[in-house]
Amino acid sequence: MKVLMINPPYNSSKYKFIGLVAPPLGIAYIAAMLEKNGVTVKILDAPALEMDHEGVEKEIEKYSPDIISITSVTPTIGSALETAKLSKKTCPNAVTVLGGYHPTFTYPEMLKNDFVDIVVRGEGELTMVDLVDALENDKDLREVDGIATKDFVTKSRKIIEDLDSIPFPARHLLPMDEYKILNMKLTTGTIISGRGCPYKCSFCASSAMHGQKLRLRSAKSVVDEMEHLVNEHDIEMVAFMDDTFTINQKRVYEICEAIKERGLTNYWGCTARVDTISEDLLKTMKDAGCITMFLGVESADQQVLNEVNKKTNIAKIKETFELTRKYGMRTIASVVLGMPGDTKSSIRNTINFVKVLEPSYAVFSLATPYPGTDFYIKAASENLIKINDWSKYTLLSPVLETVDCSLEELRKLQKKAFTEFYLRPRYILRQTRMDGPIILKTIASIVRGV
Repeated sequence: MKVLMINPPYNSSKYKFIGLVAPPLGIAYIAAMLEKNGVTVKILDAPALEMDHEGVEKEIEKYSPDIISITSVTPTIGSALETAKLSKKTCPNAVTVLGGYHPTFTYPEMLKNDFVDIVVRGEGELTMVDLVDALENDKDLREVDGIATKDFVTKSRKIIEDLDSIPFPARHLLPMDEYKILNMKLTTGTIISGRGCPYKCSFCASSAMHGQKLRLRSAKSVVDEMEHLVNEHDIEMVAFMDDTFTINQKRVYEICEAIKERGLTNYWGCTARVDTISEDLLKTMKDAGCITMFLGVESADQQVLNEVNKKTNIAKIKETFELTRKYGMRTIASVVLGMPGDTKSSIRNTINFVKVLEPSYAVFSLATPYPGTDFYIKAASENLIKINDWSKYTLLSPVLETVDCSLEELRKLQKKAFTEFYLRPRYILRQTRMDGPIILKTIASIVRGV
């Protein structure tokens, strides 16, 4: 059977305002597993190819697949459903499958559409292999764990314990020359070195998807993939997309040691929690080529941090940013504005706090309750959600009000946060010295986008 995996066109400004198009590693992993099991598979990455739904329809007709599998996160679900609809019209005998974060947690809603046949719930690598085998050999679909149909829901599939057993993402099926940031060619390769997170931040959809059990690839496997990206795709920088790359410090030390042993000189960046960083670890990472860290700040209000179960404190946040400055590390501060306990005053304090931290960059997201998270369950049960249009769940559009902030007031506060942070003369001078003229384009894109 021929399988076509589709990353549907982006309709959301979230992905357009900084010109960001990144490789869809989720479906690339599934495609690699299908190929490993002898399945003919093609990936159609519509955003990277700047393809609209009409273009997608033509590609479907040309390839004439037996199975059409479409991935989706919450903001893109409308586009995914439109893609499924035209898939069924173009290839009425093909089986249409939805997968990804949003369909996993909203499969009853997805299956109300007559053009959606099956939803894959949770991690899709082994499920898709079994599903293709069952469809090709006329086996009972009830024996395929991790799927939902209009007639039945099978038991959840067990998580993949040995991540080293999964082949590297099928990047040869992706248009690797088309990925970009700030509408410039992206010389950064993305890697996922682990899944699952033992922390229980209420707003995190990733831990809801992959579970709270931490599963890590071996240092050898991780550095093998880094080497592959450098040698096969001319990648200059590697970005680790894990929920928290530094959660297991022993493995970070092993990865750093392996990088140096192999003589890899490319730069890399990662995600981290402020309470998983020590001075010795930071120094070791810097010596091994790490130059950028994405750190969750979320709020300057300890009560808000406690409410979202962040399990950190203001003092530790300050300490970690001081440490990263000491070692000249670029930092991206991730901030959430408009949690239910937020007020105009607490949001104002958070904006000022981030400026004091002096990160290299800051992302001011609006609190967004994604399906599957504790935050969504709580917000829905307390009738806090004011917007039910999934396309607005982009972190840039307000969807719930706080105790004293309307949707419009939250939007203005977010814009104020971005402009106040990025339009400081001292900041522009500092970052221009560090990153060169590109910072001016970055600032213009961000300010224009919000």
